[in-house]
Amino acid sequence: MFSPTDTIVAIATAPARAGIGVVRISGPRALDVAHAILTVAGELTPRHATLTHAFARTDGVASFGDAAHVPVLARGAAIDEVVATYFPAPHSYTAEDVVEISAHGSLILLREILRAAMDAGARLAEPGEFTLRAFLNGRLDLVQAEAVADLVDSVTPLQARVAFDQLEGTLTRAIGELDRELFELAAQLEASVDFPEEGYHFVEPGEAAACLGRVKDGIDALLETSGRGRVIREGRQIAILGKPNVGKSSLFNRLIGTDRAIVTSQPGTTRDMVTETIDLDGIRLGLVDTAGISVSGGEVEREGVVRARRAAEVADLVLLVLDRSRPFDEMDDALLGETGVARRIVVINKADLAPAWDLEAITGMVRGPGPPPSPIGLPASSGGAGGARDSGRQELGRSSDVGLHVEGERGAEGFASPPSEMEAGSSGFASPPSEMEAGSSDPAVSASPGVAVLLSVKTGEGVAELRAAMRAALDVEEPLRDAPIVSNVRHEALLRRARESVERAAANAELAGESASEDLVLADLQDARRAFEEITGRRTTEDLLKQIFERFCIGK
Repeated sequence: MFSPTDTIVAIATAPARAGIGVVRISGPRALDVAHAILTVAGELTPRHATLTHAFARTDGVASFGDAAHVPVLARGAAIDEVVATYFPAPHSYTAEDVVEISAHGSLILLREILRAAMDAGARLAEPGEFTLRAFLNGRLDLVQAEAVADLVDSVTPLQARVAFDQLEGTLTRAIGELDRELFELAAQLEASVDFPEEGYHFVEPGEAAACLGRVKDGIDALLETSGRGRVIREGRQIAILGKPNVGKSSLFNRLIGTDRAIVTSQPGTTRDMVTETIDLDGIRLGLVDTAGISVSGGEVEREGVVRARRAAEVADLVLLVLDRSRPFDEMDDALLGETGVARRIVVINKADLAPAWDLEAITGMVRGPGPPPSPIGLPASSGGAGGARDSGRQELGRSSDVGLHVEGERGAEGFASPPSEMEAGSSGFASPPSEMEAGSSDPAVSASPGVAVLLSVKTGEGVAELRAAMRAALDVEEPLRDAPIVSNVRHEALLRRARESVERAAANAELAGESASEDLVLADLQDARRAFEEITGRRTTEDLLKQIFERFCIGK
């Protein structure tokens, strides 16, 4: 990758105008490089802020320093008045000698200081190289190093809290306790293997089974947190879908709290996708406002419809908006059918206007088979879902030969796919079978009945209920403070591998009894321990380190 013994330098703050910017120098010659570009007299006092000046580089080099061979630059004009802080090894972020130079937050000034440090012998740091050195020097393990990146990337308080807990070592300690149990059991089994002629087993089968059971339960407890942890870490994507002029863009603006999307009385204002990130009670949501779904329009409108359908295909949650003030038509029915297998919330908008269709019938159509609950805040329907849907068609003036539903070919939600002419080149919204299986570890992709919410985007009535329904649909509970939580897909995969090894070890231990060799059990325990070591980084590869640290920003 790169040499871990070089002295490196980078701007450690964001590349934007700010009150303060920091240039970080780390490595064996950090103090020499700092003295070469600062006007401070004498040595920098460890862990004390020193007011000084950084001066510009010049074309010539006056002389060279001591045995470190750090060039002493001929002093030019002062760049800025700065504050320098020296952190001697090992009590620094990288566990090396570190000097941090705080200057005014102009990128021009910071880049001049950076150039001066590079001319004095430092090398520009690679992305994540400071944190990589902290890992290589034993100050952080790999879980904590990954938590640093998550903490920098966090956009909600809940994301930051989960990342900080991992940085503090909550997950590391939990895995360490499980690994310790396996280590002690493996040591006893190895003693039995080393003295086979004695015919003595250093661990009883019941004791081994109990130990392996505790480890398996501990792994299961961690894996139970992975679905919700990944929702918090990765966020979720929500697509707003519906016909033109039903209030999709108004709902989008209401949820993000600003007029981001253009809203007019003319249908088809939104022709492309508009995206924004919002914080829903600590969950990062990517909200997508899509073009109105229709069968007419020009080439641009048709492309917008295709993109809308694609956005809904990959979304973790679909908000299907219906306009209660306009007659329920074939397109509304088709959209209900298309999104029937997706995780969705049906938003019945314009509750402040006179209704144009029966609410109870639509409620039954949303939920499919079974007793139809009413939209939030409304009385429950008295009929069955199938009856509600059929009666709904009659009450809404539906024709049986429209072709949007095919009798006898309905799926689990009671809807068949719309005809090909309604798809505008899309394959529909069905999620891949693997994502819709019951028992999926990811709560955001598990199939569930639909929910209907009655609201008025104009007045704001029902918006709070919609946000609560969105939170419930994503199925995320705030984790306990300082409790270990798995939020990284790499950690989850390795924990599953460890669990499989522990299960094999338990099965082999049960078969072995007191007369068989412990070799098979010992091999399984070693496999499980290797998985734990890969999580924390005690056992890793250069390719894995490169993959993890290349997503860091330069200067971290």
